[in-house]
Amino acid sequence: MALGTSVGSFQRMKLQNKSNILNMIRLQGPVSRVEMANLTGLTPPTVTNIVAELLESNLVVESELGESTGGRKPIMLRLNATGFYVLGVYAGISKVKAVSASLDGTIRQRAVLRIPKDPSAEKFVGLVKNALRQVMEETGANKDKYLGIGVGMHGLVDTEQGISIFAPNLKLHDIPLKALLEEEFNLPVEMENDVRALALAESWFGQGQGIANFICINIASGLGAGIVLDHKLYEGSSFTAGEIGHTTIDIDGPQCTCGNHGCLEALAAGPAIAQRARNRIRQGQSSLLKAWTHANLEAITAKMVHEAAEQGDELAIGVLADTGRYLGIGIANLLNTLNPSRIILTGGVSRAGQFVLEPLKETVARRALEAPARAVSIVTSQMGEDASAIGAFTLVLRRIFTPLGVNEL
Repeated sequence: MALGTSVGSFQRMKLQNKSNILNMIRLQGPVSRVEMANLTGLTPPTVTNIVAELLESNLVVESELGESTGGRKPIMLRLNATGFYVLGVYAGISKVKAVSASLDGTIRQRAVLRIPKDPSAEKFVGLVKNALRQVMEETGANKDKYLGIGVGMHGLVDTEQGISIFAPNLKLHDIPLKALLEEEFNLPVEMENDVRALALAESWFGQGQGIANFICINIASGLGAGIVLDHKLYEGSSFTAGEIGHTTIDIDGPQCTCGNHGCLEALAAGPAIAQRARNRIRQGQSSLLKAWTHANLEAITAKMVHEAAEQGDELAIGVLADTGRYLGIGIANLLNTLNPSRIILTGGVSRAGQFVLEPLKETVARRALEAPARAVSIVTSQMGEDASAIGAFTLVLRRIFTPLGVNEL
């Protein structure tokens, strides 16, 4: 050890080297020790010592022999992906979804529990615990095979302390969820805002792989963003980065749940779409939606508006087009401010396809500066209904494989 190097610094360096090797085996395996030294820049003895530790822990296993370059065939290494599990919990507005997954991200089991209206903190925490117990029981693995729990939580989250500071739709404050789950399950817990966890999932498994700067926008009952800058999730100084749903688009617009007027969420999220359809029907415009709900306009949902648009309903098509234009204004502001190379749209509203995407992209082209508009690609997520839960367990994978960030390699 060099003079002046603290024990703590040495341990951190060793931990980082171990994570780098483990991550490289995950990404490149089967791979030999010699190849690992070349890929990581570490010395062969360092690689050999760390691989020995990984083999002893059973995180890595030896597999088939590789191709010889003149001497003995090298023994190849691969991740023991099915030997261990991670757990992910999406704690949303209306449901708790828990999943178990192997270390390659393959989901093994799922459990979904509905959240009642205005739950108490005790009731909510109980649902999270029950969902985890259910998925662990169905997975059937020994307790020592679980490496951690990740939680993607609706609302404002203190990721350092693991506290749900405020979940607005649930009307809950200051829940020390990390401490409660660690006490219950005796496993390390990672917590993050649900949309930022979504962005992490996209970085590891989705449309954000290999992209240094992108923004994942979730458009559902609410509207928020996960921002990845230089391969790292950006949280902000008070953990509120990405609250683009509460940026003002129209100062004379409808009141938002946050109390302000004309927020992007109040104009483009699911409830806003349904309300805009209701208002236009009340103003005398005809629509399939009126007949479908037997004139009970409060029964209209954003999903129904999309279905009516697919049937050629002009009112529904117009409502979704306006939604795309509002989103386009919000995204143009993001492009001018942060200059990402990709925007990934997720959530129910994003599944409205070209009814929303075409006016959105037209608005971005018209309102954003030319350089960032030309550099960006706007795509929809392909991760499906498990995306939020995948984001949650990816928090654990990040701790295991890349403790310094989303994608350090």
